[in-house]
Amino acid sequence: MPASPKAKRSVAQRAVAPRTQGSRLSATKGEETRAAILEVALKQASTHGYESLTIGSLAEATGLSKSGLFAHFGSKEDLQIATLDEGVRRYNQTAFLPALAAPRGLKRLRAFFEHWLLWTERGALEACPLMAGASEFGSRTGPMRDAIEAHMRRLHLETIRAVEMVIAAGDFRDDIDADQFAFELFGIFATYYRARNLFKDSRADDRARAAFERLVAACTHDHVSPILPLGSRPRNAR
Repeated sequence: MPASPKAKRSVAQRAVAPRTQGSRLSATKGEETRAAILEVALKQASTHGYESLTIGSLAEATGLSKSGLFAHFGSKEDLQIATLDEGVRRYNQTAFLPALAAPRGLKRLRAFFEHWLLWTERGALEACPLMAGASEFGSRTGPMRDAIEAHMRRLHLETIRAVEMVIAAGDFRDDIDADQFAFELFGIFATYYRARNLFKDSRADDRARAAFERLVAACTHDHVSPILPLGSRPRNAR
């Protein structure tokens, strides 16, 4: 992701500007440099993929030296994993943690969905770096693929827990399969990103919300087409 000379200078200057004096000075400069690198790397990975991340390309984009980059990331793989971790940190900060402020049950699940839907826009990212990584490394082997799988599994388990809280609160029937709900919810997001980024569908947000509300409605007490465990048959099936 090329940057203008002015942009390069601003990144480099921001990276080395000290915030404290004394014994913390060098540590602070190092932290700020790393943060500035990851800011550029995350935006590049979300649009061009993690394989586009190299010490050379980021040195060019940030205006830093290659040796300076190597001081923070000893290899391309280290850089990729650190960028992925930064994406997860921003997701948690922007989407997951704010949703926890909502009351347990359906209100929190709705907040979880809404924050998830909007987190890339709020994070000034063109695409979701987790989804990009899953698509890029899903059929590969190695540490980067393992890191992506671990993050995605945690997200899946947190979604299951959120649904189980809705069931415990009495907002969903107790025969709902929380794992299946999480599976279908992720399908909504996968389709949402395709519609928004590939199709440039201006109504992608509205379509995702409509799909979510149908999924929620299928789990309520008076609905005839429930989200049941695998192998179960709907009550109205013949």
